[in-house]
Amino acid sequence: MVNKTTLAVIGGSRAYDLLKSSGFGAVKGKPHVIKTPFGNSAPVRLFSSSRFSYFFLSRHGEKGYEVSAPYVNYRANIWALKKLGVERIVSWSQPGAISPKIKPGDFILPHDIIDMTKNRPANFFEGTGLGFIRMSEPFCPEVRSACAHALSTASFGGKQGSLKLAWHANGVYVCTEGPRLETPAEIRMFARWGGDLVGMTLVPEAFLARQMEMCYGAICLSSNFAEGVVARGFKEGELFEGMLAPEESAAVEASVQHLPRIIGAALGALAGMKRECKCGLAMERYRKKGLVKDLLKAAKLR
Repeated sequence: MVNKTTLAVIGGSRAYDLLKSSGFGAVKGKPHVIKTPFGNSAPVRLFSSSRFSYFFLSRHGEKGYEVSAPYVNYRANIWALKKLGVERIVSWSQPGAISPKIKPGDFILPHDIIDMTKNRPANFFEGTGLGFIRMSEPFCPEVRSACAHALSTASFGGKQGSLKLAWHANGVYVCTEGPRLETPAEIRMFARWGGDLVGMTLVPEAFLARQMEMCYGAICLSSNFAEGVVARGFKEGELFEGMLAPEESAAVEASVQHLPRIIGAALGALAGMKRECKCGLAMERYRKKGLVKDLLKAAKLR
């Protein structure tokens, strides 16, 4: 795969289908699975347009929900993107809403994370003294700024005229292990801790990207209210077994259709933005001590 870009998008299987049909980038060639010291990556594709190009990595596979969140090979995926020369990643995820202020179909730019995962390798440098880094801003401020610009300037025509998107500039994302959904008691606990969203995919992605000194930001789309936030009966055989009302499902679907344009606007903003954040210096103290010169090589020392 020829490297012509420093941008990447991480999403699920439906994300690929949406991007492919969005018109702001043509798919170039076949997907590539990249061999890494941590196993094979998920499929990676190159998209290209007249304004910018980017890699797309399908987190869960391209033929449906093939790999659930606990079993995604996050280290292989991030290592592969680093090897391809990626510097900035826009991730998208569809968590549940803990905060009643967030409605299904709303967009959120998370600014912080509570890690409740249990069994996911989250360190490239096992067996070494490397990787002890700050997490004062788990999500890159420059990527968040580009995503905020995309959401704040996005408008879509329709029968009712111009439509402004409902979005939230901040949010605390609680990442659980899964694949089961959370209990009402867990959601109440997360709410008391200050959690706004609950999902299963951004950890350890965000932390691993920082270890590789890549910028990482996420655009979240609220897919439902978390368990217990709104009283809902059980409906067998339906998505989330009845946690999503029909009108909420319609709102989510409408917002999903807007995602490609939002992602495109965010990537366009990043393509013209000089990289001045601190993400690329996360491992600098190790570099100054002469302990690491090449992060990819250092990540093989396990």
